[in-house]
Amino acid sequence: MATLRDLKLRIVGIKNTQQITKAMKMVAAARLRRAQENVISARPYSKRIADMLGHLLSVENNYSNPLIEKRVVENEKVVIVIVTSDRGLCGAFNMNVIRSAEELIRDKYQSNYQNGNLSLYCIGKKGNDYFSKRNYNVVQSHIGIFSDLKFDFAVGFMAELKQKYLNNEFDKVVVVYNEFKSVIQQKLMIEQLLPLNFTESDEEEESQKFTDYIYEPNREAIIDTLLPKHVNAHMWKILLDSYAAELGARMTAMDMATENAKELINSLQLTYNRERQAAITTELLEIVSGADALKES
Repeated sequence: MATLRDLKLRIVGIKNTQQITKAMKMVAAARLRRAQENVISARPYSKRIADMLGHLLSVENNYSNPLIEKRVVENEKVVIVIVTSDRGLCGAFNMNVIRSAEELIRDKYQSNYQNGNLSLYCIGKKGNDYFSKRNYNVVQSHIGIFSDLKFDFAVGFMAELKQKYLNNEFDKVVVVYNEFKSVIQQKLMIEQLLPLNFTESDEEEESQKFTDYIYEPNREAIIDTLLPKHVNAHMWKILLDSYAAELGARMTAMDMATENAKELINSLQLTYNRERQAAITTELLEIVSGADALKES
């Protein structure tokens, strides 16, 4: 059974931990506001450019581009981009992505993995540490980018992927990441980056968004210009979403940890008070018993 001194030391230790988790929650909350603003600012541009490309490609049937043409090959070489965080203490944020990536490999790309035609690009230390230790082919890892996240990284990253894709070093690129929904909610996303896949909206919705413009110089030239912008904007949105989702998950996790510490401190304080009261009562009984014994003698 714990002594009064042990209980007191444990209460002090939990209070110190509570101060740390509270401070981490405040830091995450301060950073989250800026990250959330960046996500909200990036989404309309990324969505609009994707809608425009989808519309142009739907009316331009003769257009051909290696970035949008699906490849049919016998031994398909696949790259999976896994976006996690560099640090922990953010609940199930990282494990959700890692578990989803493993399930994707097992259910869809198991033969590619066994044949050595599966490569991983890990953005974030947690994903890199996990897959590097488990016999996966981690070709590249990018650690520490979220501390100073810039659009130039997204541009350079996608430029390298596009070049290798065009050189037939691989045939498909898939990304697994957390999309930011709210402070307490993240949505796990699995998307195909290359070849580009544009889902067409229904005809009525398209007619409301787009008019049959006269394009100059022509539709093909506009599509050629928009495609690189789209892949860069989409990758940038993915990174912003993941970073905002990480901060939201960390803020929620630290808030829960702070509340749990508060409850544990209250429980230990009650136990400490009961033990202290019992010790005082025992001492009083010993004093009274000793006094009665002296009177009888």
